[in-house]
Amino acid sequence: MHQMSTLLRLAGGSALAAAGGLLGAAWYISSRVSPEPPRTYHDAYFMTPWELDLPFEEVDFASADGLRLRGWWLPQERPRGVIVGCHGHAGRKDELLGIGSRCWRAGYSVLLFDFRGRGDSDPWPQTLVSREVDDLRAALAFARGRAPGLRLAVIGYSMGAAVALLAAPAEADVAAVVADSSFTSGHDIVAHALRQQVRLPVGILLRVTEEMVWRRHGYRFGQARPIEAIGRLAPRPVLIIHGAADTVTPVEHARRLYAAAGEPRELWIVEGADHCGAYFADRPEYCRRVVRFFDQYLGSIES
Repeated sequence: MHQMSTLLRLAGGSALAAAGGLLGAAWYISSRVSPEPPRTYHDAYFMTPWELDLPFEEVDFASADGLRLRGWWLPQERPRGVIVGCHGHAGRKDELLGIGSRCWRAGYSVLLFDFRGRGDSDPWPQTLVSREVDDLRAALAFARGRAPGLRLAVIGYSMGAAVALLAAPAEADVAAVVADSSFTSGHDIVAHALRQQVRLPVGILLRVTEEMVWRRHGYRFGQARPIEAIGRLAPRPVLIIHGAADTVTPVEHARRLYAAAGEPRELWIVEGADHCGAYFADRPEYCRRVVRFFDQYLGSIES
């Protein structure tokens, strides 16, 4: 009997330790997915359109819940359309200056902006495609106000690509989307990240982490499902770009998104490129393809 009691105590202690470890891991992961402000990566040392000899205006506009989102407006005198750029989960607007400047030189007005909790925008706990969809909608409304009547397009990277695929179907004047390194769903991308770290079945940890994110930040991974939204974009076109060697979002996500998309659709898999690395694998070819895509669907000159 004493031996049985000892075994039960040990089992109970092991269960408590396992539960504590699970909760601790979930807390850590939820903090990585949705970091609390302030972020320490932001400082004053970054490129602006000035270094690229581009005309620009520092702008700000309000999100639906009253946060100030800040960006750069790169105007054209007679724009062929407006391109709105969306950075990734831990990124900021200056990371899009390469493709943004190329789109401007091709004749488009361009809006690059920081999602909430990033760059110069107001502090906010970063979410994984939750409130960021509202931020893109606010950016599109700002672009409409600056260039009324023009067709809009969105180019997004990683989480920003997922945001574009989720927001664009409900925005009738968004004529085209370029999605670089998007994931298929919040569940899929978090589960992949957990598998890289834990090397064990991640089902329970994923569920506990999602519940903790819900309680701390008010959203669930399952809310973000670009795989379901992309089909509603048709008959407007989508260009899906992905690195074949992507270690963050496996290339299979791109193939599944392409299969779910309606026509017209394009898929460009770049051999050897890691996450968001297609641009850096061949900058001229990347810019040529993206601008050609926008020219095809936004390229008529407005008077």
